Amino acid sequence: MDKSELLSQLRIDRGANDEVSPPRTRLWIGLATVVLLAGAALAWYLGRGEVTQVAVATAHALPTGGSTSVLDATGYVTARRQATVSAKITGKVRTLLIEEGQRVAEGEVLATLDDAEARAEVALRQAQVEAARAGLAEIQSALANAEREFERQRELEAQKLISVSVLDATRTQAEALRARLASQQSQVKVTQEALLAAKVQLDNTIVRAPFAGVVTVKAAQPGEMISPISAGGGSIRTGIGTIVDMDSLEIQVDVSEAYINRVQAGQPVEAVLNAYPEWRIPAEVIAIVPTADRSKATVKVRIALGTRDSRIVPEMGVRVAFLEEQPGAAGIPAAAPVSGTLVPQAAIRQDAGEDVIYVMRDGEAQRRTVMLGGQRGDERLVQSGVSAGESVIVEAPATLKDGDAVDTRGEAKQ
Repeated sequence: MDKSELLSQLRIDRGANDEVSPPRTRLWIGLATVVLLAGAALAWYLGRGEVTQVAVATAHALPTGGSTSVLDATGYVTARRQATVSAKITGKVRTLLIEEGQRVAEGEVLATLDDAEARAEVALRQAQVEAARAGLAEIQSALANAEREFERQRELEAQKLISVSVLDATRTQAEALRARLASQQSQVKVTQEALLAAKVQLDNTIVRAPFAGVVTVKAAQPGEMISPISAGGGSIRTGIGTIVDMDSLEIQVDVSEAYINRVQAGQPVEAVLNAYPEWRIPAEVIAIVPTADRSKATVKVRIALGTRDSRIVPEMGVRVAFLEEQPGAAGIPAAAPVSGTLVPQAAIRQDAGEDVIYVMRDGEAQRRTVMLGGQRGDERLVQSGVSAGESVIVEAPATLKDGDAVDTRGEAKQ
């Protein structure tokens, strides 16, 4: 093969390349497009971050005529009328007629003490009265006889049949008997008073209910010694039990003195017992106790319960909400109408000194700065920033930010 043939074999055929080039170019362009789209999707996914699972609740409008809280506080149910019942004297319990939870009437016998000594004292005083009365009768008889004798002697002296000295002797005897009579009458009165005192002591061995109520504590047993005065050693009981007048139950709360200006007598209150969180009890402020506790910087407020129920018992924990004054109440100016939406208290958080609520919208968390109003139970009034029907995030995670992807866990709360 000569050089010319070799050179012809090495020559590039331009026509053939022109036929193949366009398909290859389109292939490379397609591959580049796919790579770019995959990169954009990956960048979007990485930028989107992990989806946060949250619980949501639906904001709803404040009911017409609803009242919101201007102040919340905690306290306890207390009884204005309760007593630790004891005997007036020291003695041994003979019978005990009470049990915890028992209702008793005023004056009902609750217990009796050993009364052997008291009965013996009554018998002794009764005998003394009878002896004094017998002595009184004897003196009265002797006085009557002395007075008759004096009259006879006076007649004889008038007839000059006896001397004056004999008449004086009979007069003196009669006057002495009169003095003894007066003394014996006083003695009879003394013994009668002693008998009365002994009967009172006997009656003191019976323990009665001072008022109608319910027995909450049974503190003694038959055979134990009780005393109205504490002996200090612990071996002698100071009472047989405790009675509470359930009709005198009320609520007492300590309100910070910085907010006591939001409370006034007659103000409506909504109370919720810790034991029954779904039960809202209507109540009303009785009075603000006119003294402050300097150690706690609080003022005590008394609240009357609007209902009587066996579920309400002394020393129960209770949460109260002091409500806005109702328009037209006596001595209270009409308040401006309140509007807004109610959301769970758990949906509100503080962020940079602002009240903030996160709303779930199109799968994202939206940060809303809100203006808060009063409280109504476990809900808070939002006057601006959230509309009725929107889904608010309850107990939003501390790391949640505006625009984060969120999804609900379980059913939405109402």
